[in-house]
Order: sequence, then structure tokens, then C-alpha cells
Amino acid sequence: MATKIRRVEYFYATVKDQPGQAYQFLQQLADLGINLLAFTAVPVGPSSTQLSIFPEDARNLIDLARQSGLRIEGPHHAILVQGNDEVGALADIHKRIYQAGVNIYASTGVATDKETYGYLLYIRPEAFERAAQALGL
Repeated sequence: MATKIRRVEYFYATVKDQPGQAYQFLQQLADLGINLLAFTAVPVGPSSTQLSIFPEDARNLIDLARQSGLRIEGPHHAILVQGNDEVGALADIHKRIYQAGVNIYASTGVATDKETYGYLLYIRPEAFERAAQALGL
């Protein structure tokens, strides 16, 4: 698999930090037919969790969320990198962004058992275009 780097949009919802909240949210998305590229959940405060979704088709999500009353915030912009899992793959991405004078303020990644990886990069809005250009987008 050649390395694929692309701009993605993400949305989030803040829910109570209780069992079943992520399930209910994800089930709503499934019922609407929303396919996700990525999903993250992080605590925000002592009793809330922020669920971030990266839909395959952001415009479709926006339209369906509006029609169904699903409450989401966004779109926000991120960069998704997918490629072969090899030593130094993430370092190369970071080097290119560093050389552009951009700070990555958050990121998350995972490798699969098929020797590939996915990596999400969160860049502040004022630096997003410079990071995108550094990665050839």
C-alpha cells in the first residue's frame, strides 16, 4: 500500500461519561448509514467524554444530522495518513511538518496486523494550510 495522505473533516459530540453513551451515538450513526474513517473518545472534565467522528462523507453526515436532529459540532479539519507500517514512517511525517514550522497539537495512530497503519494529525486552524502543503496536499 502506498502512503495515502488526505484532508479529512471531523465532528464531535460531548456526552456524559456513562456506560452506553458511545454505543448509542455510534448506533445512531449506523442507523443513518454513516461510514466512519476513524473514531476517538477522550475525557473532557470529570463527567463528560468527547466523541470525535471522521466520516467518509462529511456532506452526507451534515445533511443527515440536520434531518435527524443529531447534535454534532463541526466540521473541523485534520489530516489522515494511511500506509505501510515501517520503521520511521511517523518520523518522516513529523519531519515534513516540523520543517514547515508547524506544530502538531494532537495525534493518534494505530498499526494493523496487516502491516499497515493509520495516523490522525490535529493541526491548529491557523497552521493547517502550511501543514497540508508540507505533506503535498
